[in-house]
Amino acid sequence: MDRKRRAAAAGQAWQIYSETLEPDAPGLWERVRAVPRMIKSVLRGQYKGMSLRTLGLLALGVVYIVSPIDAVPDVIPVAGIADDTGLALWMASVLVRSAGDFVAWERGGRPTAVVGDPID
Repeated sequence: MDRKRRAAAAGQAWQIYSETLEPDAPGLWERVRAVPRMIKSVLRGQYKGMSLRTLGLLALGVVYIVSPIDAVPDVIPVAGIADDTGLALWMASVLVRSAGDFVAWERGGRPTAVVGDPID
């Protein structure tokens, strides 16, 4: 990973972590515990804050990380691990941020409409 990408990844990680420290914001542990509930709510169609497409991309990411077949083989010393690490960081940032939105949605009484959705 070059210097700019490392700085961007570190900045993204810090931004997400600092979100968990804001007053009235769900903490990191609360967000982690909310991930299974969020996935269930997305699959049931109750929670519209995360699309099925994003959930599918996360599932494909897990398959890619655990799969022995990589775009960049792990036998290449740094680059082989960097692609898996970058993907894992992206997945963690999406899950942590989405789980925070999900917890706020739960605290707000689970509204069924999302801003921008047409209401019949």
